[in-house]
Formats: sequence, structure tokens, C-alpha cells
Amino acid sequence: MTVTRRALLIVEDDPALQKQMQWAFDQYETVVATDRASAIAQLRRFEPPVVTMDLGLPPQADSPDEGLRLLEEIHTLTPETKVIVLTGQNDRENALKAIGLGAHDFCTKPFEPELLTWTIERAFRVHELQEENKRLHAAQETPAMAGVITRDPGMLRICRTVEKVAPASVTVLILGESGTGKELLARALHDLSPRRNERFVAINCAAIPETLLESELFGYEKGAYTGAVKQTIGKIETAHGGTLFLDEIGDLSAALQAKLLRFLQERVIERIGGRQEIPVDVRIVCATHQNLKAQIAGGKFREDLYYRIAEIVIEIPPLRDRHGDAALLAHSFVRKFASEHKRNGMSLLPEAINAIEAHPWPGNVRELENVIKRAVIMAEDGGINAADVGLAPSDSDAALNLRQVREQAEKHAVIRVLGRSNGNLSRAAEVLGVSRPTLYDLMSRFGLR
Repeated sequence: MTVTRRALLIVEDDPALQKQMQWAFDQYETVVATDRASAIAQLRRFEPPVVTMDLGLPPQADSPDEGLRLLEEIHTLTPETKVIVLTGQNDRENALKAIGLGAHDFCTKPFEPELLTWTIERAFRVHELQEENKRLHAAQETPAMAGVITRDPGMLRICRTVEKVAPASVTVLILGESGTGKELLARALHDLSPRRNERFVAINCAAIPETLLESELFGYEKGAYTGAVKQTIGKIETAHGGTLFLDEIGDLSAALQAKLLRFLQERVIERIGGRQEIPVDVRIVCATHQNLKAQIAGGKFREDLYYRIAEIVIEIPPLRDRHGDAALLAHSFVRKFASEHKRNGMSLLPEAINAIEAHPWPGNVRELENVIKRAVIMAEDGGINAADVGLAPSDSDAALNLRQVREQAEKHAVIRVLGRSNGNLSRAAEVLGVSRPTLYDLMSRFGLR
């Protein structure tokens, strides 16, 4: 396939018509398929922006069912692909059905080459405009927050907080369970700050033995101890001018807490074995999954250090409390890992989405990411089911029935108000904003006395 010509997929089982269309559309790089299976294979291989297809395909050439099924699959695999359906002169009903299933346009057979060429060219133009629009949106998007995927109102407020706090040179403490994305927000604070062109240095205080953590943070002079054969700069100095991210700061020993507090107060350090005070300009961002106030009460964490690192506190909610985010993130991870592992066209089946939404995700986003990565690798075909993600199927669609949700909400409200009004039905009806007969009807329907 040449680079200069645009790809056009022609789905047609008539060999004579195939040749006619290839000849009529020689300005494009035409790819031909004769049935649904070969069309999907060509779609995955060449990713053509535009497809022309006959609804009557083998093995049911006299019925539009196979063509409509192919149209649905194309729309699922590559929603941005523009499909032009070719129908009979008097087949308006199926043409409209195809448009309803996602077809871009339709033309009648026998077609006029000039008219079909104009329709194809217009489809290419629409596809190019949409791609350009996506590129412009990507260019305008703030890179620092681009990795945060959420629709949850609470998480969106946290993102706005990060954007407000980032330009100010204040110390930030990020709280949240393991796997919620604390380092992601720490990097966003750095990338949105005036320090973005300097280094972002991260260190996990729980992953390094206490005996080594001090030298990792503050560095050491040559000969400071056995094995110190040369002068080594610590993480704090390395981050000069940029941002230092101290993950799991709740695991710092008492001695290191005191030394870190002095640095935060004086903004100078001394390397181990050294006597010279070295000024360092660095922004500190800390994170922990532990309850620091409880640790302060138990004498395990210094209260004065807490107030130094917690000038601004950002608390990330666990994934189970971020309504709708589990499914949203799962779709995003499927796209990411399917692309990485060359398994394009994979998608989550409804049963997998239900199972994902019902799962409590104790490991939060990190656990979800690992589960989806394994599912993308292990799934037999393009559809990922509940077994692939390793979760029990859940019939959560029943909980989305609006009538049932409304009835449950009404019953809950009536019970609460009856309790508050101590059985005074007039008062209860007034609070609920209904008449007494309506309240009687509600109580009868819900079996309340």
C-alpha cells in the first residue's frame, strides 16, 4: 500500500462489480473483501478510513442480515470508519436501518460512478476533519492531567484543586489507599508548576531499608563510612530546582523525621560525613496510605513535621467510591493494552462490565489495570467476558432499572420521614410534599403500618 494514496475498502461479492469499482476509484488504494470475515480481516490489517459495502453478502446474498451484522461489527471495532452502504433502488427501509446502525451514507445500485465518488470523497473529508479535531483537542489538553481518567464529581474536584495548587510553592500531602494514583497526582503538581522544566525525583520511603534511606535522601561524603569510596549526591540535592516526591512518608523512622523537619525549616542539608550546609531549593510533595493523625496520637509520627508537610492536603477517594470510574478506566485500559499487544478490536462484553462495576477493588486502580492487562492477553477472541477478567458475573443491570430505583428511593424517604415525624401522618405528608391520601397509598404499596 502506498503512503500517498488513501485506503478504501470495497466489500462486494460480485467479481465483475469489484473490477468496475476498482477501476472507477483508482485514485484510492482499494482493498477488496467478498464476505464478512474477509472484510473484518482487511479492516484490521489496513484500517481504511472509508468502506463501501453491499448489504447482500454471502452466505445470505438475498438478505441484508449479513451486511447489517458486518456494519455493526465495523462500528464496534472502528467507530471512526465511515461506511457507505450500497442498496437496491427500492430498498429504502434497509438503507435507513443501516444509517441507524452507524452507516455514514448510502447509495443505490446500479450506482453512478461520479455520484459515488463524490460521496466517498465527502466521507474521507469528514473522517479527516474528525481526526484533525481530535488532534487539536489533544494539543489543547493539559498534559499533566491527561492521565487522570474520571467522571466522578469528587475526583474532578481533586483535579481542579491540583490545578490551583500547582503554581504555588507549597508542600502538599496526598492521602489515599494503595493503588489510587498518588504518584500520578504528584507528577501533575510538578508538570503544572513553574518547576516543570526541572527534575521530578521520587523515592519510596517504605521500599528502602532505614540504614540506607538517610544516605539516599541526603547523600554522603567520600569516606563517611566503609564502602563510601566517592562523594554521592542524595535525592534531595538531585531534585534542586524541581520537585521531590516522598512516597509512604508515614514509614519514616523518628530519626529521619527529625532530620527532614530540619531541612523543611532551614532548607539546607548536610551530607553524611560532611560539615558544609548546602542550600537546596526544592518543592516537597508527600504521600501515604496511612492515617498520620492516628500515628501522631500513637507517638509514631511527629506533629510538627505533619504541619510542615501538610500545608495543602489532597485525599484521593478509593476506586469503589468513584461512581462509574471502574468501567470507564477498564475501557481505557483495554484500548491501551490491546494496542500494546497488537490485539486491536478487543472490547468488554456487558457481563464483564457488570462484574467490574460490582467488584470492590481493594487494590484500586492498580489492581484493575493488572486485571485488564491479563484479560487482554488471555481472552480467546475480541470480546472480554467475566471469566477473562477473573470475576464472578453480576446481574447489575437490574439495579439500573429506573422504576425500581425510583420505588426504592420513595420507600426509603417515606420510612425516614415517618420516623422523624413520630407517626404524625399530617406532618409526614407535609414534609414529603404530598397529600395524606397519597401518603396512605404509598404506605399501602410499601407495606408500611
